[in-house]
Amino acid sequence: MQRTLSQPASATAQTDWLKTYYFTRAAVSVVWIVLAVTVGKAMPMLGAVLLVLYPAWDALANYIDAGKTGGLRSNPTQALNFGISILTTLAVIAALATQAFPVLAVFGVWAALSGAFQLATGVRRWKSGGQWAMVLSGGQSVLAGLFFVKMSGAALGLAAATVAPYAGFGAFYFLISAIWLTVKGRRTRAAGLMA
Repeated sequence: MQRTLSQPASATAQTDWLKTYYFTRAAVSVVWIVLAVTVGKAMPMLGAVLLVLYPAWDALANYIDAGKTGGLRSNPTQALNFGISILTTLAVIAALATQAFPVLAVFGVWAALSGAFQLATGVRRWKSGGQWAMVLSGGQSVLAGLFFVKMSGAALGLAAATVAPYAGFGAFYFLISAIWLTVKGRRTRAAGLMA
């Protein structure tokens, strides 16, 4: 890959990583959504597993991303997101096992907190490009989380398909960010070749 003089190797590497990361997050979300609305609806036990896997995947993704960009210490918003997602995974397991509290409320609190941390991470990475979509995604996640918490009092059972629209918006925003960074990279390379 050819690098231009105006874009240092570390900036190029970070942009390449973010493109890969965002495309991967979008793809995993799409697969999760398809499973949630098909197999998860037909087989409630698999739907419960999907509900556990959703925050667990978010924790793993934040951990890997932080590791590629300096580690959890260098990325406090991702460290917090990682921790919240781990706690949420455990809380979802407890809620499904005991039914002592609504799973939708757990998802709501998690969506609001992880959205706030995603928004903060997007602001911190603003100069990398494509972060406006991550900021919007974080803000929308906060609102969706508050909505989930409000709806949790309605004594509705939670199926994985209930979370699918939320996951769909996340996939959309990750895909937009990945495409934005791809287009930006091509323009930067083209400008460097013309210079």
